[in-house]
Amino acid sequence: MRRISAISIVLLCCSCSVQMQSTEDLTFDDSFRALARSYLDRSTALSPVYATSLGDHRFDGELDEVGVEARARTASFCRDYLERLEKLPRGKLSPANQIDAALLEHDLRKTLWRLEVLQEWAWNPLGYTDLCGRAIYSLMARDFAPISKRLSSTADRLEKLPRLLEQVRGSLVAKRVPKIHAETAVKQNKGVLSILDNMVVPHLDQLGKAERERLEAAMKIARAAVDRHQEWLEKDVLPQAAGDFRIGPELFDRKLAFTLNSPLSRAEIRKRAESELKRVREQMYEISKGVHLKKHPEHEFPAQPDEAHKQETIQGALEFAYADKPARDAVVKTARESLVEIEAFVRKRDLITIPDDPIEIIIMPEFERGVSVAYCDSPGALDVGQKTFYAVAPLPEDWTDKQVDSFLREYNRRSIHDLSVHEAIPGHFLQLAHSNRYPSLLRAVLSSGVFIEGWAVYTEQMLADEGYMNSDPLMKLITLKWYLRGIANAIIDQAIHAGGMSEEEAMRLMTVTTFQEEREAAGKWIRAQLTSTQLSTYFVGYQEHRDLRQEVEKIRGDGFSLKKYHDQVISYGSPPVRFVRSLLLDLPVEP
Repeated sequence: MRRISAISIVLLCCSCSVQMQSTEDLTFDDSFRALARSYLDRSTALSPVYATSLGDHRFDGELDEVGVEARARTASFCRDYLERLEKLPRGKLSPANQIDAALLEHDLRKTLWRLEVLQEWAWNPLGYTDLCGRAIYSLMARDFAPISKRLSSTADRLEKLPRLLEQVRGSLVAKRVPKIHAETAVKQNKGVLSILDNMVVPHLDQLGKAERERLEAAMKIARAAVDRHQEWLEKDVLPQAAGDFRIGPELFDRKLAFTLNSPLSRAEIRKRAESELKRVREQMYEISKGVHLKKHPEHEFPAQPDEAHKQETIQGALEFAYADKPARDAVVKTARESLVEIEAFVRKRDLITIPDDPIEIIIMPEFERGVSVAYCDSPGALDVGQKTFYAVAPLPEDWTDKQVDSFLREYNRRSIHDLSVHEAIPGHFLQLAHSNRYPSLLRAVLSSGVFIEGWAVYTEQMLADEGYMNSDPLMKLITLKWYLRGIANAIIDQAIHAGGMSEEEAMRLMTVTTFQEEREAAGKWIRAQLTSTQLSTYFVGYQEHRDLRQEVEKIRGDGFSLKKYHDQVISYGSPPVRFVRSLLLDLPVEP
């Protein structure tokens, strides 16, 4: 099969349809396409690990530079392309190219700000543990090339790992590292060794003698380098870690604007979240009354119930769902079974076009654990059609029976169905498979996390509204509870980092107001400390997707088709929802 380079792909993919434009306009579009090709070709060289994940395999044997010189090169790169963008008259570009130009400018400014102002490279070790893990994982997880070639690239990168970790030690400032980040890095650092044991060692017998000896020697070098780094993390970083995990209101607001790329401000998000919190709890109360009446028809409810009564009623109904939970070792099995049911329902109702791309549910790699329960690992835009991984974290072996029960109550069978909707169909897996096929590689690379997470939350609610599980009220209740989690995410995200919310206050919001189990809330408290602004993407994205659908339904009236709408929304890649609105309704592109 002919190997197509990133440059060739970009030449094919960055072209946009042009309708009845003047020669002058075509020239401006051509200029932008040339700029996009240049940007994509050069940006992947700045991060070989990212290039591999994207599907650009020119640098598979190289490993990122993370020292001061590398940061200077990245900053210079960003300024160069910002200057080139400023010379292009945006209004002369096609709508599709106007959007891509806006996305590129936004991303370049965000990268500069994170390098020069936020400076996570100096205080967040988790970016480095992820980089080291993905350096090998991205080579071994998918069959994009013969195993011998991928193993050879693995050896190349392992030989360079000591240099990378030395640069990490020269970049991180121990006193600036928050303790929670240091503790998590200590747990994650050796994850790269588990990748070697689980994904590399089993293939050694497929190499010739010389190649095998080289790889074994490289693994020995890497193991020693990781052990040395582990000792540094434990004996130097962890004891000195004194940074504040709260980034503060000024940094939070700026980072939020870069993360969301949305007109919604922190204050507006909080206002909407508080309003939705009340509305959804009322909806859950009405459903819960029906659940109780089905069990006890003689029961009477007060005409004006107080909040304590509503809380007890909702909690009591949820207990029926919690009783149907998987065994400790059956979470992944239950996820696989749920996916079969979900896909059958979506196909039967003809809700959206499902791609033929392969998807596999796996145990989450060790280097990724400690932040979330599950994630969707889709192939890069240049590896379209390769396997998607829906990863689920195993339960920690040191958990008590009480902690295990708390987790399984939260991730009961209906919750796992909701999780699979979010991570797979019609959520991340399906949407990203379509996104990667959009005829602009630049847009695929500069995807909006708000669009992606918002779409996944939207599909959870949409499937429940369409009657998934035979309109089971407990499934609807669980789906609404998951939406409450998204609302709580947005509140604690800003309240912790910009408002000083305490652990006790956050835990009460999660465990009482939004009905989360202790294990889920405890994990979210850790995640909220380790990250900032990402937790807001679920709620904000859902709000924008919901608003857009309501607007389009109103405009199209009786001509509205749910499948046509869904297919059209995800046909534009993954840009911010406001840009999808412009394309969907043929409106001017807002800056």
